[in-house]
Amino acid sequence: MEERTPAAGPAAPPQAELAVSARGLTKRYGDFIAVRGIDFDVRRGECFGFLGPNGAGKSSTMRMLYGRTEVSGGRLTVLGLDAARDARKIKMRVGVVPQESNLDSELTVRENLEIFARFYGMTRAEARRRARRWLEFVGLEAVAAQRVEELSGGMQRRLVIARALLHEPELVVLDEPTTGLDPAARHAIWQKLQQLKESGVTLILTTHYMDEAHRLCDRLVVMDEGRILAEGPPGRLVEEHVGRDVVELPAAWWQAHGAGLPEGLVRRQLRIGQAVFLYTDDAPALLQRLGAAPEAPRYLARQTNLEDVFLALTGRDLDDGDELRLHAAGMATSAL
Repeated sequence: MEERTPAAGPAAPPQAELAVSARGLTKRYGDFIAVRGIDFDVRRGECFGFLGPNGAGKSSTMRMLYGRTEVSGGRLTVLGLDAARDARKIKMRVGVVPQESNLDSELTVRENLEIFARFYGMTRAEARRRARRWLEFVGLEAVAAQRVEELSGGMQRRLVIARALLHEPELVVLDEPTTGLDPAARHAIWQKLQQLKESGVTLILTTHYMDEAHRLCDRLVVMDEGRILAEGPPGRLVEEHVGRDVVELPAAWWQAHGAGLPEGLVRRQLRIGQAVFLYTDDAPALLQRLGAAPEAPRYLARQTNLEDVFLALTGRDLDDGDELRLHAAGMATSAL
């Protein structure tokens, strides 16, 4: 019997309010099941995120959404259309920003857009008008005559976004849109995506960056091994699963000195490799107790984030390592 994940949260909105609805969505590649019967809804006008490590099933889900691959099982509707029957119609109404830039490096910035526009049946004049509009939107009008190979990585990603918007889609799917970019380039892209959402465009985003998901997504799902583990607004997921703060300690110290904390001070305790993570809603009180120990421990105290949610749900981090590294560079001896 195939495994299915029940829908989380309140009852689904009416279909007219949904950009995407999936029930029991499954993707198989031979004997391998990449997506294992997931349920989710994306409301029109929101930014909906898929958070998880490489291999979680995020990209396979995206490719089914925009018709790149066929649905293996379950039901998927996109903009009111059945993905199994209406893939071509869906492609005309959805913009796609793939992980790979896949631009023609020998053409100019403007030529990349104008040639792509012709695939949507636009006249030359309309293609030029659309290219000007969206190059201005992403801030690349000044380099329109340059060849793509001359652009920085951040500029190339902005050009891919402009290309995805040429046909003015109702829904834009962004698969790891800022991977490999420096912080300044990432922030520039975030600003443009926020503008798109404010204009009413629905965004679906896959990412493994915590700050990206928290900043952009109205709601998200946490995925691992083809399943949805949790769903909701980023802040609510953090609050429900891990609380406000986390203190990271060496596991050896905790084993020797960690007994006797007041009940309720540590909301959740998790050991990964050589580190212990103490989740709490009262970090000052916890640190005071740790500082009173015979040997003050090295520790890192910080606010919790979406990676802690994933860690709490799976016992491993979003980098998909076997052990979570003890952040030695950031740890300090308590000065309480």
